[in-house]
Amino acid sequence: MAHKRKLGLTALEVSPIAFGGNVFGWTLDETASFQLLDALIDGGYNFIDTADVYSKWVPGNKGGESETIIGNWLSKRGKRDDVVIATKLGAEMDKDRKGLKAAYVKEAVEASLKRLKTDYIDLYQTHYDDEATPIEETMEALNTLIEEGKVRYIGASNFKAARIAASNEFARKNNLQPYVSIQPLYNLYDRQTFETEYLSLVQDQNLAVLNYYALASGFLTGKYRTEADLGKSQRGETVKQYLNERGERILVALEEIAANKSATKAQIAIAWLLHKPFITAPIASATNEKQLHDLITSADIALSSEEIKILDNASSY
Repeated sequence: MAHKRKLGLTALEVSPIAFGGNVFGWTLDETASFQLLDALIDGGYNFIDTADVYSKWVPGNKGGESETIIGNWLSKRGKRDDVVIATKLGAEMDKDRKGLKAAYVKEAVEASLKRLKTDYIDLYQTHYDDEATPIEETMEALNTLIEEGKVRYIGASNFKAARIAASNEFARKNNLQPYVSIQPLYNLYDRQTFETEYLSLVQDQNLAVLNYYALASGFLTGKYRTEADLGKSQRGETVKQYLNERGERILVALEEIAANKSATKAQIAIAWLLHKPFITAPIASATNEKQLHDLITSADIALSSEEIKILDNASSY
């Protein structure tokens, strides 16, 4: 059973990995999604992260598919109180439905609640910053949703650190709820931006960190070592940036520790994240039960301080 962690300063207790709902309605149809969600809950995990725009990029989809599948599953299983649902707003659903203006915040939450078949969202996150809208307007609109009981807490994703700090300063001065979490890019390879720009803010404000691309688009699984490997999946092109000396050094270190632990490189990469005191729950997804099992068991892997040092050194920038 997963040992739950506190989500920043909130009353929410979440499993150490958040399941990434971007696969629902994309690489998984509804039946396969239900199987994985059942297995997730059976494994003692309770945290699901999605967004209104998932999975609009799939030909024939219009966005909302992931939330719809989760909503159908919730209503069939009656498990709403057993799970923590995080979703996001602000990405472009169509040309008039995007951004963080107050009127749109109100419209977006209603659409998400309807698809999720629930009357509240545990963590509602602003997906992308909307620099055309004053942060005061957005924070007031989000807090109205909290007062109405539609949202329990708010978080930010893909925001500059300075914008999160300014939003939270405004909230605190006006007795509003601040952002309690951030969703940055962070993994063994992509460390520098988070550690240099966000970490001090996270520590000062006790923000929960739900990092995405925990496996660097699959690179940290070790399945891409050469240019020739890039054709192995739809994500090949995004992995290209990691094929360099530093990337290879990280994979060698992962390999060495994985062999000692009888684990996979992916499990060690996740375990390294979970040993960082500032990480609450990495977001990772799986498309079959074996991958899900590997993901869940990575939370049970204990790394020694020596092993953490080997990984830290291999990935230093």
